[in-house]
Amino acid sequence: MPTTDSLQLAGRRVIYSYAGDTPPTELLTTIRAGRAAGVIFFKDNVPTLPKLQAAVAQLRQAAAEAPTGAPLLLMTDQEGGKVHRLEGAPLLSAKQTGLAANPAGAAADAGAGAARTLSEAGLNVNLAPVLDVFDTPDNFIDHFERSYSQKPEVVAELGSAFLTAQQSLGVAATAKHFPGLGAAAAGENTDASAVVLPVPLADLRARGEEPYRAAIAAGVRLVMASWAVYPALDAYRPAGLSRTIVHGELRERLGFRGVTVTDALEAGALAAFGDAGERAVAAADAGMDLVLCSARDVHQGDAAVEALAAALDSGRLDTAGFTEAVHRVDALRGSLATTS
Repeated sequence: MPTTDSLQLAGRRVIYSYAGDTPPTELLTTIRAGRAAGVIFFKDNVPTLPKLQAAVAQLRQAAAEAPTGAPLLLMTDQEGGKVHRLEGAPLLSAKQTGLAANPAGAAADAGAGAARTLSEAGLNVNLAPVLDVFDTPDNFIDHFERSYSQKPEVVAELGSAFLTAQQSLGVAATAKHFPGLGAAAAGENTDASAVVLPVPLADLRARGEEPYRAAIAAGVRLVMASWAVYPALDAYRPAGLSRTIVHGELRERLGFRGVTVTDALEAGALAAFGDAGERAVAAADAGMDLVLCSARDVHQGDAAVEALAAALDSGRLDTAGFTEAVHRVDALRGSLATTS
């Protein structure tokens, strides 16, 4: 059985989710024990704005009663266009933003609008902007209008404008999906199944990674890794489970010092990588700071916490590296206190 200290450290790296419009008692208990970093919200959690605000108030109160009293990371996907969880801005999709008369201005307006929408609900992290550079019209990322452009320099400019405007209003931004899903074909969805993107290394760095250089320079607070496999960097593991990609490319090569966060832990792309606990440990071992448990089941988050704690106690995960990840997450949480 993991120690209490290890369970608390592990919990500070896990984002929970739940079904319905009311936080379950077991989640509130977990938060009061200091074993959760935050909560992600989906449309079924948001029947109305007052309902969401009431749920957020419950969660914040539970966090205030935890040993550290640190504010939670309260997040959602509010990209704009077809991908939004809350009613309100931004209304334009990334593609529509890129085609606007003044794209940079439209991107800044979208980022500011997203911040206002989330802040009104009491949320403090947006899992946006998408920095994928699509290579073929109507492919996976372009079909849903989630990419600003086929040109990496345009994606870099507009993504940075979005995140800068959003973060200036106190809502942290998340650049995704590193090192880029722009080459995924129409039917290649990591939520459903494994995806391999055999992009040459030179192209991957010139197109896929270019917007991240700009986002990092602009001070983006979080980066989400893709669940696709990139053989040019790691032929065997999805990006979010690859130390070569998370630590080697994102941390060392691009110099990102903020918080890394996984995509959904229940994704079909991870079918070959064990249960929720095994996936959480593999992600942490690769260098992911936050594990996103978005199955709308509190037990998924519990499984991740218990597995991370057991791996810490056994030495499977390095203590120093584990603690550094917790400190990065704690620093982010503390910096968002005024909006949480």
